[in-house]
Amino acid sequence: MPEPEIRAFEALHGIELPPQYRSFVAEVGDGPAGPAHGLLPLVTPRPEADDDWAVDGEWARDRLPGRLASPFPLTGPAPGRLGAAADTLTQGTLLLAEAGCGTYVRLVLNGPHAGEVWFLDPDWGGFTPLERDFHRWYTRWLAALSQPSQG
Repeated sequence: MPEPEIRAFEALHGIELPPQYRSFVAEVGDGPAGPAHGLLPLVTPRPEADDDWAVDGEWARDRLPGRLASPFPLTGPAPGRLGAAADTLTQGTLLLAEAGCGTYVRLVLNGPHAGEVWFLDPDWGGFTPLERDFHRWYTRWLAALSQPSQG
């Protein structure tokens, strides 16, 4: 993704993307293959976004004015059923990937947990940390691809 587009996204939303994710988008790709069902694009909706998938609504909600710049409200994991509270708990985070069945992987953008990757399962598992940074999360997925399959 060109640097001017990244800067424009950051300026529009009043944020600075965590450096590891920012460099990934600039140097590797915006929405390429990745963990879960692949990384979601930063700026442009997926081509099939008109198909009314939950992930597209979640992606669009992130881009509402002020949402990404809002403070991340958690000081630690929030395990268990969250229900409607999940919407307020994800402020200050960016949707990275959809993991299926209404679960998502999100990148914390601000506060003491900035740069961490968290997993959101609002119906059962809560909102909990997955990895301390984007690079570790993504390279763990790459390493798993190189492991011989069992079976």
